[in-house]
Amino acid sequence: MDLLFQNKKISGVLTILPEREILFEDEMSNYNFTAAKSLKLKMAMGYNKHRIVEEGVCVSDICCHGLNYLFEHDKLKKNEIDALILITQSPDYFMPPTSNIIQGILGLKKDMICIDINQGCAGFVLGLVQAFMFLDQPSINKVVLLNADVLSRKVSKRDRNSNPLIGDGASITIVERSDESQNIYGNIWMDGTRADALMIPAGGFREPATNETAILKEDENGNFRSREDLIMKGDEVFNFVQQEVPPMIEALLDKASVSKDAVDYYMFHQPNRFMLHKLADKLNVPHEKMPSNVVENFGNASGVSIPTNITFNLGEKLCTEKKLLCFSGFGVGLTWGSLLMNVGKLNFCELINY
Repeated sequence: MDLLFQNKKISGVLTILPEREILFEDEMSNYNFTAAKSLKLKMAMGYNKHRIVEEGVCVSDICCHGLNYLFEHDKLKKNEIDALILITQSPDYFMPPTSNIIQGILGLKKDMICIDINQGCAGFVLGLVQAFMFLDQPSINKVVLLNADVLSRKVSKRDRNSNPLIGDGASITIVERSDESQNIYGNIWMDGTRADALMIPAGGFREPATNETAILKEDENGNFRSREDLIMKGDEVFNFVQQEVPPMIEALLDKASVSKDAVDYYMFHQPNRFMLHKLADKLNVPHEKMPSNVVENFGNASGVSIPTNITFNLGEKLCTEKKLLCFSGFGVGLTWGSLLMNVGKLNFCELINY
């Protein structure tokens, strides 16, 4: 599905990451593999360290910390927020929506929209699409997009396939109307027939959590996980990304009549360094135009990975300059989407600790 938006802009990006940092080597003894084999995986995938929340920390805690930081530093005013979009796969509760919890904690106005969207790896792209649509309403002038996840709680510590790459965190993206006439091109794809490639099978209403679903079992590759943990079929996910993402990006650029060289940066979701290098090669894009260093420094916090990519790799540059950026998220759902837009002269572009 092709998408087109006009006269919208990102005016600020804040990423909030836990202070707690865990090294790959600190967890190697949890895995059913020799140290040599684990270190070989570390080198291939670009694993190094990841940021994990302390026990009991939830999505609303990190989001409120970031929003209070913006309020206290006069980068955002409470009464300016007309819509609050939260993209998460790890809500505080089944009900009510976590966005309403955040609104209540912060004492935001009642004349606004709060909405939770269950999305993951493509959540930043999906969230921007929703924000752009909200801004077509005359009464909505400023949208706060929250991407947040604490999925480390749902990954087995004995799963070398997933545990080293998962991180926690949140991001806040301010989206509003622009006086400048510019087109934002996008596209989005879904394939629920492959949903089991990334899944937490138990714990919902389809398969409620029981003593049995909590039992760790060894898979054919030597990883231990329960049915309440994230199950990622690595080969299927890799093949999906390599097959579906390049033609999607080619179609996006063709629709916008933009060459690959004209794009300043390809700010993609961060599954791991190996996968991104393969993607860059397949698209014939220089590696330096597609940063791939988020997982090795912070871990993959799902929909937070693109905002982390922005604040960590571009930061102050986007406060003084404008760049043509191609965003792309791909994963759970299966979902894959992309946006092409000019981003820059931001009011803030920062990364802080929680």
